[in-house]
Amino acid sequence: MREVFQKMTECLGRGESAVLVTVTAASGSTPRKAGAHMLVTGDGLAAGTIGGGAVEHASIELAAQLLREGRSRRKHFILTENEAADIGMICGGDTDVYFQYVSGDDGNARRLFEEILAAAGGEREVWLILELAEENGWRMGIFPGEGQELPHDVKNALDHRAGEIRAEDGRIFYAEPLGGAGTVYVFGGGHVAQELVPLLAHLGFRCAVMDDREEFSSPERFPAAAETITGDLGEMGRRVRITEKDYVCVMTRGHQFDYLVLRQALKCRPRYIGVMGSRRKIRATAERLLADGFSREEIESCHMPIGTPIGAQTPAEIAVSVAGELIRVRSSKGSGE
Repeated sequence: MREVFQKMTECLGRGESAVLVTVTAASGSTPRKAGAHMLVTGDGLAAGTIGGGAVEHASIELAAQLLREGRSRRKHFILTENEAADIGMICGGDTDVYFQYVSGDDGNARRLFEEILAAAGGEREVWLILELAEENGWRMGIFPGEGQELPHDVKNALDHRAGEIRAEDGRIFYAEPLGGAGTVYVFGGGHVAQELVPLLAHLGFRCAVMDDREEFSSPERFPAAAETITGDLGEMGRRVRITEKDYVCVMTRGHQFDYLVLRQALKCRPRYIGVMGSRRKIRATAERLLADGFSREEIESCHMPIGTPIGAQTPAEIAVSVAGELIRVRSSKGSGE
């Protein structure tokens, strides 16, 4: 998403018009779900993808036509079983795609996309909003934002997923979270963390790494991290503020440090807690937490051992298993599972 909006900002900076293509709704077996973007300019596809195959090919052609005509459009695609098979899907599905024409001489649009880039991946809870009821109007904005009002029922329906929301008055909105989705706090800057953080950053997670050793928590070691923190793991609350939206990955160098981090993290009730280590190490940590007064239910809510069970052995494989588990948690409506 950042690549698409960065490219849009560059186009507008040159006075070049473009069409922003957004999947606003999808059902069945489709290559990409709501929230997929691509950008089409006079030179063709400039950035992003909505999944390839017949839908993307038709969308690029339509976007080029709309670019020449200087207008926007909304289109519903039905993916047949044969088209689905061409891109490795089992059966067909439906996809709604919005084509937003953006004029190269629209200064307000350029400022808006700069604001979107600044908000993307940040801690502030904001959404990209498209009003889809009028195809040819410039109806994009950031909520909450100056001059951006939404019907009460639409505001109540906003969550961490991208998708369409139909208001009681009949208007249709597309909402996509830009920030405030929570931070992944990685405690311990070892080999697995080195593999995990860039992978999570590539998947759109905001990551922070904390270790008590400066050489294991430096920006040079973790260039993809939004924040690196060096400090006493036994007093991490002085350096980080974990909320119910955040994720905690415990992968320190010993069960004593795991215990110190877990004892504090459990009190914060984050969206996810995962602990790396052998079952023996985890069992010893759990026994200490039980002795501290934590309930068995609280302890069992943690993912121990961390990650989806795929038989991972190497740091890179473990990072993939953890990333998979975090994607699953992020895509779920509730916390934890």
